Amino acid sequence: MRGILFLGALWVCGGLVACAPTPSESKNDTVEVPVAQTERGDDALDIAATPETHYAQYCALCHGDDREGYKNDHAPSLKTETLFVAGPIVPYMSTAYGRPGTPMGPYLDELGGPLSETEVQDLVIWLNMQAGYPVIPPNEMDIAPVDGDIELGSQIYQQHCSSCHGMDGEGGTGTALGNITMLATSPDSFLKAAIEKGRDGTEMVAFDGMLSAAEIDSVVAFLRSRAQGWDAEALTFDSPPALDNIVINPDGPDPSFALSEDRYVSAVDLNAQLEAGAKMILIDTRVPYFWAMAHIRGSLPLPYYSSREEIIAALPNDGTWIVAYCECPRAAADTAVNALRELGYANTAVLYEGYAGWAALGFPIAVGKVDASNN
Repeated sequence: MRGILFLGALWVCGGLVACAPTPSESKNDTVEVPVAQTERGDDALDIAATPETHYAQYCALCHGDDREGYKNDHAPSLKTETLFVAGPIVPYMSTAYGRPGTPMGPYLDELGGPLSETEVQDLVIWLNMQAGYPVIPPNEMDIAPVDGDIELGSQIYQQHCSSCHGMDGEGGTGTALGNITMLATSPDSFLKAAIEKGRDGTEMVAFDGMLSAAEIDSVVAFLRSRAQGWDAEALTFDSPPALDNIVINPDGPDPSFALSEDRYVSAVDLNAQLEAGAKMILIDTRVPYFWAMAHIRGSLPLPYYSSREEIIAALPNDGTWIVAYCECPRAAADTAVNALRELGYANTAVLYEGYAGWAALGFPIAVGKVDASNN
């Protein structure tokens, strides 16, 4: 049961649950791609908006008419298997939220892009299927963190990777691996698969056989260590806060949130209140592995499917504000806040843009470690 809930949490937060097969389905099962019903006017003609037309309009200029990549701005191939190793979740994130600091901007309408969440979802599912790989939800191993020697990984990166990806991960012939948003929304398995198998049709060679398994894991660990910025002097791995220490800024003033729809707080507003030292509790409703990958500092990993009475009992119902967030952008956090409000917690809110939006807007993040037995 826990594994099913785990998959459900990931795919609900990824905005892809409507297209996901159930965990019992075979990896070779095909998933029908829904077609967005939106129509756009073009002079006298109404052209149906489909994943194909969206790709041609928004993606082909840089990624190529046949998804081959590297037409402009070092845009990668969208045909390679390693892009979909964890299912469509990573391509969804990069399409919806972009890669700040690179020519890849956000295409989700909530961040100023032209596509709705459903249209981004349809486009990514279509890309996955066009690449010829099954559309499947990832399992626990697909998003589990990788253990490696960070110092060794740094040395290997400079020796084998920096000539294409940049000394500081800024990109060049290869993509920008120092992009904080990419690292904040891509599981270790995604990074590892690209290193092991390379990128078909590109200059990214497969390092499986050139590097040992331990060396590849060390490069992944090094890249993960840059999630707080390439120039971070020393990475600190947060542990989940103790249940008697979950209030951020306990002596600070109450936040003054401008909520929309009586529940949503913007990332700009939340960050401003945190910087002002406001008192609050942050709960991360994603699966704990995602909290470990990157999170808002001080947040408590509390998966939306959790029914741990001791954690609920530890949340003070004394008016302290509780803000929940999930990945992209609100489904799991909405569920958690609904449950809290039913229990009488009035001062509750949901981060409107979700964690991926928070990271894409450049607000500070942290990385952590969790006990695998808690997942």
